[in-house]
Amino acid sequence: MNDRVVVAGAVYDQGRMLAARRSAPPELAGRWELPGGKLEPGETGEQALVRELREELGVETEPLERIPGEWPLAPGYVLRVWTARLVSGVPAPLQDHDELRWLGPGESDAVDWLDQDRPAVAEAMRRLPTGTAVTGTDSAEVAPDRDAPTGPLSDGARH
Repeated sequence: MNDRVVVAGAVYDQGRMLAARRSAPPELAGRWELPGGKLEPGETGEQALVRELREELGVETEPLERIPGEWPLAPGYVLRVWTARLVSGVPAPLQDHDELRWLGPGESDAVDWLDQDRPAVAEAMRRLPTGTAVTGTDSAEVAPDRDAPTGPLSDGARH
């Protein structure tokens, strides 16, 4: 298989999972996804995930485990998803996104997921850890973008 790999992260913190709303391209704008991006030559999936989450959200993460499966995206691309722990930083929509939300158990239907992300999201929510792991950040917050309201988080072309 010669498909290009796109990695995405189910970023967990304090019993919640991070969702990101696409701002581009127009056909994906307004829909929600697990943040991530394309694997670069010479990178492992885990390395690409850490890099992409740093670039797109301004956070440091630790990949935990790959969710079994591969999901087709645009022709020539497949999606692979890892669970990841937020290590440091406050997530902000820096690239390709205009809003972020933390979703708790049973809240995955609160946003309009991209169709290709739905199976991975369902599995990631099943794996959602319970409890309140301390990460050194106030994860109830997400850094606002220039157009978003300030305050606590309300509940590239990747695809």
